[in-house]
Amino acid sequence: MADRVYQFKITMKDIKPIIWRRILVPESYDFWDLHVAIQDAMGWLDYHLHVFRIRRKHAHSATEIGIPDENRFGDEPEMLAGWEIPITSYFEEVGVRAEYEYDFGDCWKHEIVFEGILLKEKKQKYPKCIDGARACPPEDCGSVPGYYNLLEILSDPDNEEYEDMMAWLGEKYDPDEFSPDKVKFDNPKKRWEHAFAER
Repeated sequence: MADRVYQFKITMKDIKPIIWRRILVPESYDFWDLHVAIQDAMGWLDYHLHVFRIRRKHAHSATEIGIPDENRFGDEPEMLAGWEIPITSYFEEVGVRAEYEYDFGDCWKHEIVFEGILLKEKKQKYPKCIDGARACPPEDCGSVPGYYNLLEILSDPDNEEYEDMMAWLGEKYDPDEFSPDKVKFDNPKKRWEHAFAER
């Protein structure tokens, strides 16, 4: 297992032209590790909650994997802790699909497709982003309608909201820009410690 990597394609839903990434992650990853890799590859900042929804063969409903909610109501389905579930326990066959939702306010939904298993290349670090297109929407821009409104404003410097939007972004944002070579992956264990060590 230490010599193999899983290949996934992640595509944002409900947005055209499509925003997508193709990544390679170690087979030893759990769902928390995969979450961190998706965040880094897409360009999200991991400010919000997330959930994977994945259905096993012959299951009546999808399993939810993410960060368990201690305050959930009794009739709500239990969410499994991502750091306790290996990706191999659900991505058992090529072609398996899952939904990944990030930020329950803006509801950014992604389709994940398990594309295959490869041998690790010598001297290559993983995870690795090998392909993709377009920048992900800025954090907290107001879901899909807000994102399209943002693009409309940015396309017209004469728009009365242009300067305010540029100031809110705080940096140059090009929706068409993406380079897999520029993706930097965080250590998922350190990210977990940062998120939960003080709980």
